[in-house]
Amino acid sequence: MSDAQPGLRSGATPLAVRMRPKSLDEVAGQRHLLTPGSPLVSLASDKSGEQGSVSVILWGPPGTGKTTLAQAIAHSSGRRFVELSAVSAGVRDVRQVMDEARSSRDLYGLSTVLFLDEIHRFTKAQQDALLPGVENGWIILVAATTENPSFSVISPLLSRSLLLTLETLSDEDLGVVVDRAVTDRRGLNGRFVLEGEARAAIIRLASGDARRALTALEAASVSAASSASVPGEAPAESDGGKPVITAETVSLAVDRALLRYDRNGDEHYDVISAFIKSVRGSDVDASLHYLARMIEAGEDPRFIARRIIVLASEDIGMADPQALVIAVAAADAVQLIGMPEGRIPLAQAVVHLACAPKSNAAYMALDAAIADVRAGKLGRVPKHLRDAHYPGAKRLGHGKGYKYPHDDTLGVLGQQYAPNELSTVQYYEPTEHGNERDVSARLAKLRRIVRGH
Repeated sequence: MSDAQPGLRSGATPLAVRMRPKSLDEVAGQRHLLTPGSPLVSLASDKSGEQGSVSVILWGPPGTGKTTLAQAIAHSSGRRFVELSAVSAGVRDVRQVMDEARSSRDLYGLSTVLFLDEIHRFTKAQQDALLPGVENGWIILVAATTENPSFSVISPLLSRSLLLTLETLSDEDLGVVVDRAVTDRRGLNGRFVLEGEARAAIIRLASGDARRALTALEAASVSAASSASVPGEAPAESDGGKPVITAETVSLAVDRALLRYDRNGDEHYDVISAFIKSVRGSDVDASLHYLARMIEAGEDPRFIARRIIVLASEDIGMADPQALVIAVAAADAVQLIGMPEGRIPLAQAVVHLACAPKSNAAYMALDAAIADVRAGKLGRVPKHLRDAHYPGAKRLGHGKGYKYPHDDTLGVLGQQYAPNELSTVQYYEPTEHGNERDVSARLAKLRRIVRGH
């Protein structure tokens, strides 16, 4: 390879691989797993092999540091490190690692860390092949998965391992990763200037994925260097003559439009407002557009899911009671499978809500009742509804005359439930939309019977 762009690449090794931390101290994020005395720190600092039987399963979204943690553990502890991918490895490969691990332990006193990426892709038989090595301490298994291990890893292996959950990297964590890659000798080695807007764009595009951030940075650096070497071009250069990575460079390099979206600024509130109003207004296409903008800008999917749940009750309510069920299911699905797959149940929920009949009658009914309570329209609880279980209650007339609805053939009978001051108030006024049309007819009958009209 030509050295016309020194420091840009090291052979064909991707920037994300070159910048992989060599120790736990260099790891960005996952502080909840790296406190002094934690299992990972103890495993990495154990030189005697006393903790040789501790295996771990790392569960988390892509690019959160599963491979990084495994390699840092091996490097820090001086152990032999072997990496397999469940995509390509089979039972024979696993058994070969076991045999070599036993030989290394018996001949040289050296323990082996086996990092198995995407363990959820292993069949039950393949996972069974790991059990002897884990059980007897021939290997320290560090397995990684993006899927819930409770569903994808066999119980015997789970019971012999520590399950550690990795969190999506914060913007601050990604900033540390990007800044280090710009200056570190293993990375761009200070040969480029990264503009603030470009840095922010890379972090937004990464959506918590360090590998994605470094890949975007590398692509942008190649683009910036290429522009600097094209005759007739006017490349962006700093005062020191270094190529400058701009937001435009990032956009061209990753072939993706950069969204101006500040998760704490005006755009955040404007887009979510437009999203809510589009769903409320039954424009399914506009709803999906704003959902896509939020997803592409790296908005927290849990925030989107929470707003969808509120929408289901506030704007649809009893017109389609299933809307809330679907919204909650979508939120649970996002929590379970994470992104990018989480966008699929979010889209399903948004389409359902946008197409559903709308009613805010239940929500407005509660607000009207709250307004009366705040205005002091309370009244005493009718005596026949009061608690009659404590001593002396019946002597006070509590519970006397109460009619048990289940004793009636219809399951409903005439009886006053509201305080005297509110006995004629009607808070809930159902619409004629969707399911609420049926509710309206039934409610009219119920009120006639209950209130004796």
